[in-house]
Amino acid sequence: MAEILAELDIEVDEDYIAQVKENLGESLATHYIDYTRIREMADRAREHRLIPEYTQAFFQKAMETAGGDGAKIRDRGGGFLAVDAIPFEVRRIAQEDDFKKRHGLLQRRYPIITFDKDVARWYAKAEFVSFGHPLFEALLAWVERKLTGSLSRGAVFTDPDGRMDGVLLFYEGEVQDGLGQVAGRRLFALYADLATGEACGERSRTIRPANPALLWDLAEGGELPDRPSPDLEALKQQALGALLPALADYRKKLQAERDRQAEIKEKYGVESLEYLILRLDGDLIDLYARRERGDRVDLPIYNKEEQKRTYEEALAELRRTLGQECSLTMGMPRFVGVVRVMPARQVDAAMQEDPDIEQVGMEVTMEYEREQGRVPEDVAAENLGFDVRSTDPATGRKRYIEVKARAKVGPVALTQNEWFKAGRFGPDYYLHVVLNAAAQPELYIIQDPATNLEPQERVEVRYLVPVADIVGSGTRVHST
Repeated sequence: MAEILAELDIEVDEDYIAQVKENLGESLATHYIDYTRIREMADRAREHRLIPEYTQAFFQKAMETAGGDGAKIRDRGGGFLAVDAIPFEVRRIAQEDDFKKRHGLLQRRYPIITFDKDVARWYAKAEFVSFGHPLFEALLAWVERKLTGSLSRGAVFTDPDGRMDGVLLFYEGEVQDGLGQVAGRRLFALYADLATGEACGERSRTIRPANPALLWDLAEGGELPDRPSPDLEALKQQALGALLPALADYRKKLQAERDRQAEIKEKYGVESLEYLILRLDGDLIDLYARRERGDRVDLPIYNKEEQKRTYEEALAELRRTLGQECSLTMGMPRFVGVVRVMPARQVDAAMQEDPDIEQVGMEVTMEYEREQGRVPEDVAAENLGFDVRSTDPATGRKRYIEVKARAKVGPVALTQNEWFKAGRFGPDYYLHVVLNAAAQPELYIIQDPATNLEPQERVEVRYLVPVADIVGSGTRVHST
């Protein structure tokens, strides 16, 4: 901050600073913005952002579904596409008056588009297509209108790792404030493990919250088993027991943020109005004294009294609004869709994971990161595309680490989400591979694996990395 201020050609008005201190408090006048908090929020946004690979895949599949042969898309290489023809039904949606007012006009063709904002910045001829663009929004509207029924009826996906045999239930949860405004809306997922239900009875079936992004790691399609399908309505009723606590936890996080904002508004908004009212009281006392001495000050008194009344009303309104903004209530979750997850019949050896061995890999990684002076955090359960977020306390710089472990020596597999995130995070993404985890663990660290590795092959939604690449491209760290 000191270096930034030194480069700004400004003169500090000490009288003005003194006035700000008096009016709004010492803290607001002398403390710069909490850049640490802003950076933390930016990091979280980066981690959760829907990456271009997914928006592009959705766009291409939806265009094909909407228009069949009538949708003409060409791959121009380098991450660019050309849209030569837009399906009739999509164009018809874009011609609606309400749509045009919200999103603008849809062109008949787009010679070159990209879904990557960074690419669009350096290539001016490419049109950046994503949420908010009329082409993307018209297609999204078509999907919502035509395929919502399919979403509620459900679909079948396959777990390439062969571990999941159950049902994913998707719900939309909403929290409102006392003003009737939406304070937050989130997609929730719950996984019902049918294998435990079969072994122990339906009432003992395990239902747990899951990250909706889990769907990205599953392969589309699959064969349903011969046994009867589970009762969806019974599953939904049972799922509420796990869903409502998750929604309550979400409301709690929103409440903490609303309380923080209210504290700021209380400190600077309320105190400022109280100060202005107090100052007007002083002015009015002087004017009343002058009127008693015979001065003609009725008009200034009227103006000051009106101004004071305005401030008092604003103060009362602010306090009322703050109370309503901090009064959060949960709405009833809305069922969105369902997915039947089938385990793959044949699982590649590289994709078979032993929870005990994986835990060894996590322990080795966490210990190494602490030895290097960083603060690691296990975020594997959040399904962010990496297992560990490791922060350098001195600089705030973060490493995003995916951990793979093998009992002996063998290849490893990265999910599609992990591989895409590796490409997005670049040098900030690290692959930690722990070989011989069952005996004497050996840690190999590969920075920027999307650049430095060439997967041997892609199996469904997995990228296989051979041992030769791990040993050849990774930095070996001796671990015990």
